[in-house]
Amino acid sequence: MKFLIAFIKRFPRLKYRRHLAAFFLLCAMLVLFGLSCCVRGCLNSCKHYSQDSISASSQPLDSIQQHALWVDSLLSQPHVPIAVRERPSGRFVTRFRTEQIFMDSFPDLNDVQLATAQRLGIPAVADREEASRLRNRLVYVGECPYYLVDKLTYSTPYLVPRAARLLEEICHGFADSLMSRGMPLYRPVVTSLLRTQADVARLRCVNGNASEQSCHQYGTTFDICYNRFVRVIDPADTLTKDVWPGELKALLAEVICDHRQKGTCYVKYEIYQSCFHITAR
Repeated sequence: MKFLIAFIKRFPRLKYRRHLAAFFLLCAMLVLFGLSCCVRGCLNSCKHYSQDSISASSQPLDSIQQHALWVDSLLSQPHVPIAVRERPSGRFVTRFRTEQIFMDSFPDLNDVQLATAQRLGIPAVADREEASRLRNRLVYVGECPYYLVDKLTYSTPYLVPRAARLLEEICHGFADSLMSRGMPLYRPVVTSLLRTQADVARLRCVNGNASEQSCHQYGTTFDICYNRFVRVIDPADTLTKDVWPGELKALLAEVICDHRQKGTCYVKYEIYQSCFHITAR
């Protein structure tokens, strides 16, 4: 301000000296106002940053999300090419032999799977029309070289990307296990995928064992039948006999068990539905 007064006094004959003084005074006020706004904004941003840091540090770590990131990195690796070998002499020895051993190997109950499904899946939807609005978060699951999708009455052919990739990995591993042992190629049958709340209600009318809090409502869960397999017919192969379904069930169980031990999924062995109930982690 003293500089401005001294500058104006140097021009005593200036006709509009008062106007010039007012102009410089206005400029000085605008500069000071701008500086005060900048300082205030910096202080507020620092305050918000410190509050966010304190709140973030006070919140517990989300172990489900952390595990999901690790599973994504594991499943994002490319497939290993399937090796075709001659079948060795003798029968294929099964690892799982009784229903109880299957139940002990896949004990993950619905409440365990439900917590992960709710955290990693889509919100539960009322009907299929509402589910169609969330298809940007889902992928279509149809027939592919590694598995077949059964006629879906109480579900719709969609999964979240993580679950769809897990399904492909399991069935790819099953095909690899068959071909590495010199067995003919079979495809498992997927019997259930995404269910809406209306699908769950209709299913509970015909199946009293169906849970109202179904993991299928979140797009993270699918069922693979263990007593139905579709053989891929090779016209040039007229000598290879069909494989006993018990061997196919045991081999599929080994592949699923390997994935469960890696931590990529939860698995429940369903006796009445004759399927492996699998939720992606």
